[in-house]
Amino acid sequence: MRCGFVSLVGRPNVGKSTLLNSLLGMKLAITSNFSGTTRNIIQGIYNDSDAQIIFIDTPGIHKPTHKLGNLMNKKAYSNTEGIDVILFLVDIYKGFGRGDAFILEKIKNHNVPIFLLLNKVDLIKDKSILLEKINELKEMCDFAEIIPISARKNKNLDV
Repeated sequence: MRCGFVSLVGRPNVGKSTLLNSLLGMKLAITSNFSGTTRNIIQGIYNDSDAQIIFIDTPGIHKPTHKLGNLMNKKAYSNTEGIDVILFLVDIYKGFGRGDAFILEKIKNHNVPIFLLLNKVDLIKDKSILLEKINELKEMCDFAEIIPISARKNKNLDV
């Protein structure tokens, strides 16, 4: 059996906790429309006959305005060290913004595969726009994969 650690990283409200819950098939992490719901590290373990994956849900990385924000960012960054894969989530409906670019700069030199997960694709009606965005994002980093998903609707999570 193989075992690995996977860190879920991204801005607040991109769907990290929803993805964790969907992948595990249970409500482990609290989800909300409000930013900053996840304040601590939440770990969930996925098991099948071939592997065990420890998913690490991190607080959303943001521009802090107080000590709590600094602490939450520190927790998120510390959980990108010593892991096997980073799942970098982006709310593709809102688009790839400056905050996403900032996070990417922080994580892209970790020498682990980075999977870019474009979440909330169910909200995009014109799929040609999605393809354009994927082509733009390919140029930003040597992502191991770019995967469009909908964590809430369980779309494309089997990939």
